Amino acid sequence: MHGFIGEFFGTMILILLGAGTSAGFNLNQSYAKGADWLFICVSWGLAVTMGVYVAGSLGSLGHLNPAVTIGYALFGFFPWDQVMPYLIGQFLGAFVGAALVIIQFRPHFKATPDEKSGNKVGIFATQPAIKSPLFNFLSEVIATFAFIFILLNLGDFTQGMKPFIVGTLILVIGAGLGTTTGFAINPARDWGPRLAYTILPVPNKGSAEWGYAWVPMFGPLIGGIAAAGLQFILK
Repeated sequence: MHGFIGEFFGTMILILLGAGTSAGFNLNQSYAKGADWLFICVSWGLAVTMGVYVAGSLGSLGHLNPAVTIGYALFGFFPWDQVMPYLIGQFLGAFVGAALVIIQFRPHFKATPDEKSGNKVGIFATQPAIKSPLFNFLSEVIATFAFIFILLNLGDFTQGMKPFIVGTLILVIGAGLGTTTGFAINPARDWGPRLAYTILPVPNKGSAEWGYAWVPMFGPLIGGIAAAGLQFILK
């Protein structure tokens, strides 16, 4: 139960702060409207840091990401009986975090009339800079591989200053590898908020682009499994 609670609230905080940053960046009459990519990367990095701290304090290992949980479990780095509570907590927490962002920014959604103005699913989920399904998929595989391979060599990343190290890792991945697809590197971070944008009453919303959603689901999972497999071989 502690695993579920930690993952739920940790992922909720991750999305509340991260998608909140994206909403401020995109929506009209926000003070952050039009901020740069570095602002996005730093903010998402700190959002992950704070989510990991919350999750660790509430009794989970701070995965916040099915690609971490599943990759770890497949190669014996995490017990299988904890996988489902972690996954449910991650997806539900991501959905609730996105719902809170929708409430927080409702006047700004109303003030942003269409996708061209910034009212788009990219506030909550990822979109590619250039739509190229194979290379978008490979981008997510490679970025997630790097992310999880480094996590595996950090040990228990909920302890001490390690959550900040995880945050800087998110920052550097976002600043480099993340510029092609928006660096989902996390199926829950993409699908939970994408679902919230789809079914909740967001003023003036555009398409949720579910046709692209397989990329941020399966790319991170494959990348995470590859990273855990390599770590297993090296150990």
